[in-house]
Amino acid sequence: MDRYPITGRSLEWFFDIDGDLFERQYKRHLSGYRQWKDSTEGLHAEQWLVFPQNIGPHLSIDETSLSRGELYTIVTNKDAHGRKNAIVAIVRGTDAVTVIHALRQINSVLRNMVTEVTLDLSDSMNKICRIAFPRASRVIDRFHVQKLAIDAVQEISIKHRWEAINADTDARESAKLEGRKYGPERLKNGDTLKELLARGRYALFKSPEKWTVSQRQKADMLFHLYPDLREAYRLSQELRTIFNKRSAKDSARLNLARWYNRVADSGFKSFNTIAATFYEHSDEILNFFDNCSTNASAESINPKIKAFRAKLHGVNDTKFFIFRLCNIYA
Repeated sequence: MDRYPITGRSLEWFFDIDGDLFERQYKRHLSGYRQWKDSTEGLHAEQWLVFPQNIGPHLSIDETSLSRGELYTIVTNKDAHGRKNAIVAIVRGTDAVTVIHALRQINSVLRNMVTEVTLDLSDSMNKICRIAFPRASRVIDRFHVQKLAIDAVQEISIKHRWEAINADTDARESAKLEGRKYGPERLKNGDTLKELLARGRYALFKSPEKWTVSQRQKADMLFHLYPDLREAYRLSQELRTIFNKRSAKDSARLNLARWYNRVADSGFKSFNTIAATFYEHSDEILNFFDNCSTNASAESINPKIKAFRAKLHGVNDTKFFIFRLCNIYA
C-alpha cells in the first residue's frame, strides 16, 4: 500500500482479512501518517507540497480534482512517465499567485534548470510557467488545439441537427392540423435526417482511417447533404495532418499560417475560437515542433488519481489521500 494505489478492501479477498479494519490500522499505525501529518510538511499538505528532488528539464502542468470537485494543480516530471518520482508539486486550486508562491519554495537554481513545460490553453497555467520557470520554453499541448477544431465541426453539426429537429416538428404539426398521418422522410440507410445527424456525429471525432464501415457511410451521406460540414471537417483534419508531420518549426509556421488563412476564407464563425487561440498563443503552439512534446505525462496522472479515488469509494480525508498519492508518485 505504500507503493501501489490499492485499498484494504481490495486485499481482503486475497488474505481473508477485514479490509475496513486493515485500512484503519494502516492509517493509524503502519503508514507513518500520524507522524507525517504533524510534521512541518504535513501541516501545509492540503495547501501545497513540493518535491525539489523530482524536478527535471522537461515538466508538465495540469489540474485535477482530488475530492468533491476540489481542484489541485499538479506539476510532474515527464521523465518519470507517471510513476515514482513523477510529482514535483501539488497545490490546492489553480490561482496563479498561489501556485507560483508554492513553486518558489523550490530553489531558483533548480527551477532555472527546467528547459520545457507543456500545458493546456489556460492563461493561469501560462502565467505560472512564465514566472516560476522563466528559462523554460512553454509548449501548448497539440491535442487541446486539435480539440478546438473538432469542437468547431461539432458546432456546425449541432446547428444542422437543430434545424432538422425544428423542420420535423413543423411538419408533424402541419400533418396534425391537416388530419394527415405523419411519416418522416427516411434516407437510404433507414435514418431520418435528425437521426443521421445524431448518429453520424461520432464519425466527426475520428480521422477517416479510423472509421468503421457504418461510420464511413454516415459521413459520406452527411457530407453530401451538408457541404459546409464536409469543408469544416476537412479543415480540422488538415490541422491534425500538420501536427502529425512533425516538420521543422519554420515549415510548420508556414503551414499553420496557410491553414489559418483557409479558415479565415471559409467564413465559419465556429472556428473563431481557434483562430483567436492561434493569434494569442502562436509561439507556444509552434514550440511543439521543437521536440513534439505533449501533456500526456501530466494527464496520465489524472486517470490514476480517479481510479484510486474510485477504489476508495470517494475521499473522506483529503490530507491522507494526498499523503498516499505522494508516497506512490513523489
